[in-house]
This record gives sequence, structure tokens and C-alpha cells, in this order.
Amino acid sequence: MNQPTNLDDYEVGYDIPAKPGMDEADIQTPCLMIDLDALERNVKKMGAFAKAAGIRHRSHGKMHKSVDVQRLQETLGGACGVCCQKVSEAEVFARGGIKDVLVSNQVTDLPKIDRLARIPKLGARTICCVDDLTNVANLSAAAVRHGTQIECLVDIDCGANRCGVTTTHAVVELAKAIDAAEGLKFSGIQAYQGTMQHLETYQEREGKARVAIDMARDAVDALKAAGLECDIVGGGGTGSYPFESGSGVFNELQCGSYAFMDADYGRILDENGNRMDAGTWENALFVLTTVMSHVKADQAIVDAGLKAQSVDSGLPVVFGRQDLDYVKCSDEHGVVIDEGGALRINDKLKLVPGHCDPTCNLHDWYVGVRGGKVEVLWPVSARGKGY
Repeated sequence: MNQPTNLDDYEVGYDIPAKPGMDEADIQTPCLMIDLDALERNVKKMGAFAKAAGIRHRSHGKMHKSVDVQRLQETLGGACGVCCQKVSEAEVFARGGIKDVLVSNQVTDLPKIDRLARIPKLGARTICCVDDLTNVANLSAAAVRHGTQIECLVDIDCGANRCGVTTTHAVVELAKAIDAAEGLKFSGIQAYQGTMQHLETYQEREGKARVAIDMARDAVDALKAAGLECDIVGGGGTGSYPFESGSGVFNELQCGSYAFMDADYGRILDENGNRMDAGTWENALFVLTTVMSHVKADQAIVDAGLKAQSVDSGLPVVFGRQDLDYVKCSDEHGVVIDEGGALRINDKLKLVPGHCDPTCNLHDWYVGVRGGKVEVLWPVSARGKGY
């Protein structure tokens, strides 16, 4: 199928939800809408935090899957590069001009390794994680075949119980193998504790983060004793970045959701017991939806259901409306309790999704709005790139 090459050639309501210059009220729904002012404030704030802490921030592209958002994070927030989870995502960012790309995951399938080894030819520093000795040999063979270099981080399981080695001995063994392998470069370690990011209290998260910090410190010390230095000691997310940044061990954060924020992250508490979305980070991403039915006096039906958002982390919250409650959804419909009868047919609502990452992957476009007007339209560049 032939695709238009100019945004002017796209049709609103069929190809795209809006065009620059349109009023916010005329955006076609359901769609992803970005408050550009809030996004820019979030990006600048994380950049300033990382700079003050003397630590790099490598923004996590698996959240937004957008070359345009990543460019903003680099230009406004000083991000040193991008994290992503799949080789196809990494290719999208590299093809889009991002020069420092980390696949913060294992790449073990031989065809995927071959594609990974070709990414440096696009002009991007290319890094991946390793937790298996056999993988080292396969990565090396592909890099040699293509005349490129793949940098490798040894992945440490510091509590998530997913990928990664669990002992310092295994870290050193893998690092030595990488260092000795042709076409590879040992560049450090990754110690990201993913399962603790959404624990409600600051104290709960701090306790889990200490495990990751201690394991990372032990690994760095053992590697140094073996004559190996870590350019990258990476980890940390939106729920834990204060701990890693102040550890004296980590030198690179991997935060992603802070830029958009979602309802699930918004519920967790900071060190003062305040919600994360009440002063720390602003909601910048919304699923814009329209009231399509209001037959029942106390219940409105909107056009954003399961196909417009992910509810794995809970239902969305209606932004700025304490009088409304999104309570249920099916494929194409959402049920909003409207006890006061405030809503009318064709009214638009901004929903804060429960989980931003998989929600973004459901859409083709971001509609960037400022001052009630559509300013930009950004493609969700890596949408569907899950291999």
C-alpha cells in the first residue's frame, strides 16, 4: 500500500487524528494527546536532576517508541542516548539519527544478532546486555562478519527474577569473555530492578534498591580487581532513580515513564508521602476520548475502550475531573460514572492511562498540543517493533 510522504496528503479522521493548526476541540478520537508544555517541563527537570547528581540519563525509548520524543529528551534534557528492549526498536532509533543505542535486554536469536551487528553501520553506538557465555561467541561472530563493534553490558539479576546473572563470579567470568572476544567491547554492567518500581512507599522501594546498589558495587569492585573498568553502570527507573543516582556506584539512569507519567506511577509516594503526580512529575500523555452516548442519566459512554489503552496496571483516570470516574471498558467503549450529569454528547475528556508503555504501542500518532492548538504530529515510530 502506498503511503503519503507529506503530512498534507493525509486525511484527518482516516489517516491521522489531527493536523497542526487545528483546535484541540476538533481532534479526532480516541487518540494519544501530549501536553507539550508538561512534557518539556518533565524532560528538563530530569535533565537538571541528572546533571546535578553528576550522572548520565539514558532515556528509555520502550515507553514512547518515538524518535521525535527521544530527540526532545536529548536536546532539552541532555539524555546521552536511548534504551530500548528489542533489536527492531533499536533499528528505528538508529535509522532516525539517534547515535547511542542500548538494547537493555538479551539478544540471542541468530537472525536478530545479525541485525544488531549491522546497526553500527547506521552510525550508532550499539550496546546490548549479556547473561550467557554462548551468547558472547555468537555476538562476536556476527560483529566480525560485518566488521562492526558491539558493546556489551553484563546483566545482573538484582531482584526482578528475570534475566541476568546472580553472582559476582558470574559477572567477572562473562566480562572477561566479552573483553577477549573479537568484535566485542566490555562496557560495564546493568543492574535494573524492574519489579520494585511501582511499590507504593518510598521506604519499600528504597529497601529493594539497596540490594541492586550493593550487587552493583560488589560487581564493580570485583571487575576492577580483574583489570576491567565499567564505562556504564546502568539501572534505575522512574520509581527508584533517587536511590541509584545517590549511590556513588551507578553512573547512568534508565528512566522512561517520568516523561509522560501514567495513573499507576502517579499513585506511588515520594519521601514525603506525596503522590508522584502531585508535584514530582506532571501528566503529559492522555488518551483523548469523546462522549458518544449518555442515555443513562448518571453514566456516559466514551469511545476509548480496550483498543485505545492498556489496562494491565488498572483503569485510566479522568484528568482534572473529580466528579467523573472511568469504571469499565470493553473493546470500543468506556463507561464513565457521571452522577451529576455534567457531560454532554461530543464532550471530550483526557484520560490518564493506567500504563503508558503498552498504551503508546496501540497508536500510530501523538498529537502535540499547546495553548489549545495542535502544534505537532509525531509518529509512534517503533510501534509494533517487538522483534
